[in-house]
Amino acid sequence: MNIQSTIIAAVLGFSLIFASSANAQERGNDSPRVSPNASVSQTIGTTVVTVTYGRPGVRDREIFGDLVPYDEVWRTGANESTVITFSDNVLVEGRELNAGTYSLYTLPGLEEWNVIFNSNLSWGTEYDPTMDVLRVSVDPQEGEFMEQMMIYFDEVTEESGHMIIHWEETKIPVQIEEAN
Repeated sequence: MNIQSTIIAAVLGFSLIFASSANAQERGNDSPRVSPNASVSQTIGTTVVTVTYGRPGVRDREIFGDLVPYDEVWRTGANESTVITFSDNVLVEGRELNAGTYSLYTLPGLEEWNVIFNSNLSWGTEYDPTMDVLRVSVDPQEGEFMEQMMIYFDEVTEESGHMIIHWEETKIPVQIEEAN
């Protein structure tokens, strides 16, 4: 009876983990959205990196420093939390990050941004700093005007690439490398 209880508990535990991961990536598309859903996937070496996010628009608003305040954590996108998945262990800006699925947050600053990988996969803005897995610092770059936020990959080689978060005239390049 004790072994049977253990097996049932394990099955229920795995079911809850699977349900929360699936729920974290479930993005309603029942009707058009002002900030449409998007997804991008890039293979770096043999590692598949997939990002799912909402694309907010500028719509004649002041974005950084106003709509998205400096020095406050931003869920980096619109609607549901932005979710990033790595099929294998990687180095992000030279720091180790295990394979898995994370919510992606940023801490914008005038001179420097922190990019945050968080294990809380809840919907929306439920940021919990105690669940941060990795924080890396990157320098923002000026880019051409981008009406809707876009996440894409650039400078991809067999070993590395840059994930770019681009909105308004701001680009945030995040270096991702295969971990050997």
